[in-house]
Amino acid sequence: MSMDGDLTPPGAPGGPARWTSSAKVGVGTARTAASRLWFTLSHGILNEIYYPRVDTACTRDFGFIVTGPDGYFAEEKRDADHEVGVLEHGVPAYHLLNTANDGRWRIQKQILTDPRREVLVQKVTFEALIGDISDYRLFTLLAPHLLNAGADNTGWVGDYKGTPMLFATGRRGQSLAIACSVPWKARSVGYVGTSDGWQQLNETGALDERYRRAESGNVALSAEIDLAACDGEMLVALGFGARPEEAGFRAVSSLQEGFDELRRTYVQGWRAWQGTLLPLDHPQNRSNINSYRASTIVLATHQPSSVPGAIIASLSIPWGFNKGDEDLGGYHLVWPRDLVENAGGLLAAGASGEAKSVLGYLRAIQETDGHWSQNVWLDGAPYWGGVQMDECAFPILLADMIRRGGHFAHGELDSYMDMIARAARFIVLNGPVTGQDRWEEDAGYSPFTLAAEISALLAAAEMMDIFGRREEAQYLREKADAWNDSIEHWTFATGTDLADRLGIEGYYVRVAPPETADAASPLDGFVPVKNRPPGDSDRPAAQLISPDALALVRFGLRAPDDPRILATIKAIDAILKVELPQGPLWYRYNGDGYGEHEDGAPFDGTGVGRAWPLLTGERAHYEIAAGNLVRAGQLLVTLEDCAGPGGLLPEQVWDQDDIPARELYKGRPSGSAMPLVWAHSEHIKLMRSLRDGKVFDTPPQTVQRYLVDKVTSPRRLWHFNQKLRSIPAGLALRLELPAPAIVHWTVDSWTTTQDTPTHPTCFGLHVVDLPTTGAHHGRHLRFTFFWTEPGTWEGEDFTVTIDGEHPLFHASADEDDHEVSRRVAEPAQASS
Repeated sequence: MSMDGDLTPPGAPGGPARWTSSAKVGVGTARTAASRLWFTLSHGILNEIYYPRVDTACTRDFGFIVTGPDGYFAEEKRDADHEVGVLEHGVPAYHLLNTANDGRWRIQKQILTDPRREVLVQKVTFEALIGDISDYRLFTLLAPHLLNAGADNTGWVGDYKGTPMLFATGRRGQSLAIACSVPWKARSVGYVGTSDGWQQLNETGALDERYRRAESGNVALSAEIDLAACDGEMLVALGFGARPEEAGFRAVSSLQEGFDELRRTYVQGWRAWQGTLLPLDHPQNRSNINSYRASTIVLATHQPSSVPGAIIASLSIPWGFNKGDEDLGGYHLVWPRDLVENAGGLLAAGASGEAKSVLGYLRAIQETDGHWSQNVWLDGAPYWGGVQMDECAFPILLADMIRRGGHFAHGELDSYMDMIARAARFIVLNGPVTGQDRWEEDAGYSPFTLAAEISALLAAAEMMDIFGRREEAQYLREKADAWNDSIEHWTFATGTDLADRLGIEGYYVRVAPPETADAASPLDGFVPVKNRPPGDSDRPAAQLISPDALALVRFGLRAPDDPRILATIKAIDAILKVELPQGPLWYRYNGDGYGEHEDGAPFDGTGVGRAWPLLTGERAHYEIAAGNLVRAGQLLVTLEDCAGPGGLLPEQVWDQDDIPARELYKGRPSGSAMPLVWAHSEHIKLMRSLRDGKVFDTPPQTVQRYLVDKVTSPRRLWHFNQKLRSIPAGLALRLELPAPAIVHWTVDSWTTTQDTPTHPTCFGLHVVDLPTTGAHHGRHLRFTFFWTEPGTWEGEDFTVTIDGEHPLFHASADEDDHEVSRRVAEPAQASS
């Protein structure tokens, strides 16, 4: 006990720190760089509040407790019915209405941030629905988790220049302060689970004001508001700062300015920005939330003015109530893939300036070798260490979209050419195999990644041409053509039991293992499916289906009526489609383990993947490409009906019978991330595509080259990270080597040999084309290398089987396209 009678709260350091529900109903921030503060809402209260960056959460939750006579105790997040609305469409200032389940009281809240300061302000009205306001007592309860950490926070009771407050400071000094426009009747701090305000009130009905300081733990701040002094109306301000004094100063300043003025400037900023966007709104919204404006809010809220161009994946932590400080990243990190998808949504909405900021941010965080890290903090520091080739391709495609949209100023594209060239070089040297597919799980040949890589190489080539870099452009197109012609060999499975059962020739698989010279076809390999129980992960590549194959149409590599695409859609719908109350949704792939367990328990490293709304948006884009605009419009409604009550779209929705105890309801958001910004971007792009009557983001280069001009490649590629196993007769085998060499080779088992020198390319590779003819069918092309610079032999022979003639060489003049397509789709053959 201290000299003045204060007590140290018992139970230090408190229970294990946990985050909270990811099922947000609202996200918001001011449209100013002066307010580096972002907030989230669920269950009628504030959840994570982020400061000073959108990737650093500083609170777990902030809500109210109501007590009354005879031991009455109720918590608004658990014991009330919650309604949410916005003060104005397109403005993330929220109105929350929490009505007690027993009908005794109601709390109304208007929530926004101060546009000029890092302060969150709530205008609160407490009403007694049964009895009189004097029958009730109202308490605030805040759990600080400063700078992504629930541990090592210190909370205390204090004041700022005579204004009573509650304070907390984290391990790195960042602080918060709570102030109120009316007097506090009592204040207390404690350790979560033992001596916090919730425990005190639940046990005794009162706060112990002797608990004035709780050091270094999982702490909570509590205070009683004097309802009699304000007739139930008050402002509660939560300020943040580098020091507690700064947080207190800001909180006082916002209270003194008053809510009406704060609301005016906050709404004005958002209204001005919304006015610059294209009017893609529905003529009539079926709810009190304008779905288009809700999506634009999500994109803008997740892109901080203080770090232009950085858009995090979500202001949430999936299954956060089951996760603690060890999950530092949550989804509040930047994924380059999501970032470009979201920039596409901004472009679709007409926000070209923000989309250009994204490109500038990508240029700044590009790694030296030309790739982008799997995900990063706002400052570009990598979080996870994977390399995903689609994330290396997407920034090139974004630059090209901005160029084609006419959004670059004169000469501005030139400043991005180094970024584009380095990214293209990385793809050339390391593709087409990806270290991880777009679901961040498996290495190999992914139809989605292949589509992104090939279209990016063509886009880069077109931009190279603009600057007279003809040799580089030609090489990129040759590489793209060879890869495009190999897609079916790598990823189109035929003759499987599933194909026979569905009555189709074959289908594109989700991902196939990398090809090696001493292994069978990639399609004969196994894929280690992630998030599966130990011993239950490996699956044959030919048995894994994914909607990812539709990217071949979205990116313009295959026609929507290509028989192979139509067959794959039949397989996708048979295996991955689920009918939910709002309509059809799809799973990422069969065997997915990223989702709740069968009993609804949260994902904990294993589980069962659930349906993804954004895949419904992607399917709608396929329908647009196929000319089925009515069907696409129906799928837009399905996508929007996946949203929660605040119009936010989740990563996944629950697909089984209701489990009310776990807040899981069929067709409603699951415990995964919500909002998923990528899903909102897909929603905006779908609205734009439907307005335009065509897919908004399909690259024109692929469409022209492969669907109109029907360009094919006269060669296949071999290099050390992709040792080709076989080649159709009649095509050249291009060897791509890291250094100059003389290739010593034969097609008749070394009876005769040839020596052919390589020649350098502008991307650092040294290449040579070895021809084959129909007469070589069934033979083996064998080769080795004499490295000219060190003057040494490779010391190993390599073999490629010449296994058949190029199918297009012998299509008769009157053979129809379907027959060519059928033969092209056969294993180990070329693509049309």
